[in-house]
Amino acid sequence: MITMFFVPFFRPDITEQEVAAVSDVLRSGWLTTGPVTKRFEEALADYIGVSKVAALNAQTNATFCTMRLLGIGPGDEVIVPAYTYSASCSIIYHVGATPVMIDCAKDSFEMNYDLMEEAINERTKAIIPVDLGGVVCDYDRIFKAVDRKRHLFKPVGAVQEKLGRVAVVADTAHSLGASRNGIMAGAIADFSNFSFHAVKNLTTAEGGAASWRSLEGFDDVGLYERYMLLSLHGQTKDAFNKIEPGSWEYDIVEPYYKCNLTDIASAIGLSQFGRYQSMLTRRKEIVEYYCDRFRNFNVSWLEHFHENAVSSLHLFLLRLNGKDVHERNRLISDAAEAGVALNVHYKPLPMLSAYQKRGFQIEDFPEAYAQYQNEVTLPLFSSMTDAEVEYVVDTLVSLLKHD
Repeated sequence: MITMFFVPFFRPDITEQEVAAVSDVLRSGWLTTGPVTKRFEEALADYIGVSKVAALNAQTNATFCTMRLLGIGPGDEVIVPAYTYSASCSIIYHVGATPVMIDCAKDSFEMNYDLMEEAINERTKAIIPVDLGGVVCDYDRIFKAVDRKRHLFKPVGAVQEKLGRVAVVADTAHSLGASRNGIMAGAIADFSNFSFHAVKNLTTAEGGAASWRSLEGFDDVGLYERYMLLSLHGQTKDAFNKIEPGSWEYDIVEPYYKCNLTDIASAIGLSQFGRYQSMLTRRKEIVEYYCDRFRNFNVSWLEHFHENAVSSLHLFLLRLNGKDVHERNRLISDAAEAGVALNVHYKPLPMLSAYQKRGFQIEDFPEAYAQYQNEVTLPLFSSMTDAEVEYVVDTLVSLLKHD
């Protein structure tokens, strides 16, 4: 089949407003971390409802800095879902700790919280729940589990001593703008790490941020300063503050890392904040239309609409009930031939070579495999036109009818 119409899986929502904002930074004489990044951090903190946010150059590095701040390292275990992208887990290896993967609950993209609680032991230092697709996890259940296992916790270092239990470190890469029980993602878990990668709802091209809720015994400003040290070589003064006349001198307190966010990148994100709610509204319209049109087919999907929760509507994960991997893949190929790009989110981690080499086998995660084998992800982005949405639905409906 040859088609003249093509709907990509994703297209960035960039307007002249973002172009102008980046141009302003380029003309300003200051390109790296500076006043625009600080305004972006303030906008994020205000939106999420927390005191401080640390903007960094990737969600992966935000999580890395959070792990380092918590003092997690060799000999420690960190619990993570088997059904997620590699970044949620690879960071555990980066700090020298050991991942403990948890299977999905039956017919769910969330991890099995009973298995998660059973996995908490004296070596457990953190849990990384993943707000897959923009749907906030059941953090009430997670916090109850870590509180019940508080007696097993063996703290190492001042931060763990103050926390007094396993840390809940959310992967909020998908969930900027989501909430549960009226609390925004980024203010629910102890620490949260966002992504502003090019395909995310709000983008800085590449970028991320760490946020944290106010915790008893912790100084928010002190935590923010620690992130700044961790992200800039352990240097006590960033480049913008060093350019003031006579202000060159600085110290390096530890040989840390380099993962700060530039003003060029922040200009894109800050510009998008002005219309982020309208971008989420557009996503909601598309998801509602998908749900309505697929309701009478033998499919199910990641549910975005709940009484006590608001999704950021990042991904539309559709399951082809009763189908296997080969049938799923054939549908993806047929859709591509018709001009519609579909995707899969995700291959469970134990199916990937990197984790198989480290002893994980998909046979130990049957529910994760069951979710994966018939999942397809539909195009969903705020710059989608009505014609593109209609074409995606018409194409999929035709393929499902003739399947």
